[in-house]
Amino acid sequence: MSGWLKVLAYGAGGVAVVGLAALVALQERLVYVPVLPGLARAYPITPARLRLSYEDVWLRAADGVRLHSWFIRHSPTCRGPTILFFQENAGNIAHRLEFVRLMMQRLQCNVFMLSYRGYGESDGYPSQKGITYDAQAALDHLAQRKDIDTSRIVIFGRSLGGAVGAVLAKNNPEKVAALILENTFTSILDMAGIMLPFLRWFIGGSSSKGPKLLNCVVRSPWSTLDIVGEVKQPILFLSGLQDELVPPSHMTMLYDKAVEHNRNCRFVDFPSGMHMDTWMSGGDRYWRAIQLFLDQYAPEVQSRDASFKSEIAEDDEAAD
Repeated sequence: MSGWLKVLAYGAGGVAVVGLAALVALQERLVYVPVLPGLARAYPITPARLRLSYEDVWLRAADGVRLHSWFIRHSPTCRGPTILFFQENAGNIAHRLEFVRLMMQRLQCNVFMLSYRGYGESDGYPSQKGITYDAQAALDHLAQRKDIDTSRIVIFGRSLGGAVGAVLAKNNPEKVAALILENTFTSILDMAGIMLPFLRWFIGGSSSKGPKLLNCVVRSPWSTLDIVGEVKQPILFLSGLQDELVPPSHMTMLYDKAVEHNRNCRFVDFPSGMHMDTWMSGGDRYWRAIQLFLDQYAPEVQSRDASFKSEIAEDDEAAD
């Protein structure tokens, strides 16, 4: 019997060593995928291809990294909210333009699209700390613009973008009106056990029961489950029940955690929604859910509209 125990112990140790080596050497490549296989890093299209009015915005993160982004305006006199959009982990912002085009059409909103460091035309290399800086730089830029209603800035994050958005909303309760999370994971720690099952007993987030021996080597844990309970703004959870990458149970856990301390949470699921196509498969119901949420938590205020119109007119006169 003792011989078998030794074999099991050695086997477990070997798995831990292999897992540790993989995490240390490859984790950024697993979490961040700026270039999709077979495609170039450059943007395949710009918003102009879809006849969207936009401007290139260059930012500097707190650590000096130069970032690229697009501010896409619905119309010169748009009084709707401005959506700060954070993408998933793979590809670049150009791959989300069709979604953004439809979002602007359905919600009558402006959209700000940030390229994380190491993605698209942004400099640097992606990391949790760095991308947190990037998101803050984007929000700070929006907060000082004169051509939008800065009281109606709403964060929208899908998958990794939801983790990014949750951190930003938590850190900026006065600048962010509301948060929308779509198909977001509880943590990268939990996702590691799903993507690499042999690590399940050695790594995990706050909801897991394993010994978590390898958690200390994960450089981008993105522990959304721990963050979402501290977000004070209203939160809309959009969950595709056929998500093939992030288990739908993660979204349920995030909602359950948030609602413990935040009464302004809404959860909407879509039976046929997969990880990347919930916005398509959800159809009118998807956009209606977001519109109702925005109407309730980022509403148009008449007194604010008069000031906003005045600022737009002043800007137009100055341009002339």
